[in-house]
Amino acid sequence: MVHPSTSSGRTELIRGSLKKQTCINQDNDVLNTPLQTDVLIIGASASGLMCAIEAGKRGRKVILLDHANKAGKKILISGGGRCNFTNYTVSAENYLSHNPHFCKSALSRFSQWDFIAMMNDYQIPFHEREHGQLFCDDSAKDILEMLLAECRKAAVSISLNCEIKQIDYDGGAFSVSTSQGDFQADSLVIASGGLSIPRMGATPLGYKIAEQFGHHIWPTRAGLVPFTLQPADKEKFSGLSGIAVDSMVSNARMQFRENILFTHRGLSGPAILQISSYWKSGEEIDINLLPELDLIEFLNAQKSAHPESRLKTVLGQHLPRRLLSSFLGQEYLEQHLQTLSHSRIKDIARSLQHWKIKPNGTEGYRTAEVTLGGIDCNELSSRTMESSKLKGLYFIGEVVDVTGWLGGYNLQWAWSSGWCAGQVV
Repeated sequence: MVHPSTSSGRTELIRGSLKKQTCINQDNDVLNTPLQTDVLIIGASASGLMCAIEAGKRGRKVILLDHANKAGKKILISGGGRCNFTNYTVSAENYLSHNPHFCKSALSRFSQWDFIAMMNDYQIPFHEREHGQLFCDDSAKDILEMLLAECRKAAVSISLNCEIKQIDYDGGAFSVSTSQGDFQADSLVIASGGLSIPRMGATPLGYKIAEQFGHHIWPTRAGLVPFTLQPADKEKFSGLSGIAVDSMVSNARMQFRENILFTHRGLSGPAILQISSYWKSGEEIDINLLPELDLIEFLNAQKSAHPESRLKTVLGQHLPRRLLSSFLGQEYLEQHLQTLSHSRIKDIARSLQHWKIKPNGTEGYRTAEVTLGGIDCNELSSRTMESSKLKGLYFIGEVVDVTGWLGGYNLQWAWSSGWCAGQVV
């Protein structure tokens, strides 16, 4: 079944700026790509590569298409080039979706332990960081090379610099017209990603294909993204750029305890990126800059023990002086503790432990790590990722309405969803 407005299953997609080129593979060798194939995958992403590997292992003839000049480009920049490839603790609670149960099947069928086993098979060294995050010891290139090696073993053809022009469905097979020629396939897998980091080639292609075949798309927005500040706040905190502080950041729905980072544009750091996925425009967030301290009790105790001490000396044990000056003012910081009234101590605690700030917005897709929203999970099989509207059509990875927290969760969703589709395409 296709959308009533496109009952022929045919649409003209937005064209990229790449010129028509000879079909090449990852090693830049000329390919005599067959027009007919079993599985056609659009997007040489983490999920696309995993799906291709698994389908190829089953003896399926697989062609992987991507408009970029290199496969797995986002893998290479993940984790600052070290690739935060998964997490020791993965559950549905680490994901946002309009259907919070959808991701459970895929995550259980191909878990973090399965990907770690792949890493061990290839003897790729890795290490754990805080909160169970796993990174390569050396480079993200190790993971991409592993995936490409698996693709070669499974006889997967990878065609790069390949612009998708048009997709048709004739009731039995998919026909895809590209700058590399025309392809036909029994199964079509969309692994084209979301809208985050457009400089890496992100486009709305996957959403357009989904809409072509009648799928509902939940509105998309940038996730895991820094906040920009209101003009007055930006001016007030302009001198704090580069300062990182362990904080508890919360709103009415969620809270995260990690560093925040002051930047010349606003606020970033892990806690800010995490809460941004739960933030709504116009909403305040609450930041506790001293989450492990009962500040009122601490200041009263210090006032009794060291009444001659200056406020800047006592608070300077816990927070940078530049930050304290911006929040409290230099005049108050010079005061002796004995001069502070109980009311003033409560005001100080409120300023530092219940800092309420209303972001002006986010930095948008330009710096976002992920895209929230996407293809409605209720129109896909949670076991296979196949469309309930059209047999043989699959959606995997970031293009689906499943978005993970910071910490390796989004790549794990890519591995899991790609693996599941690869078992059946």
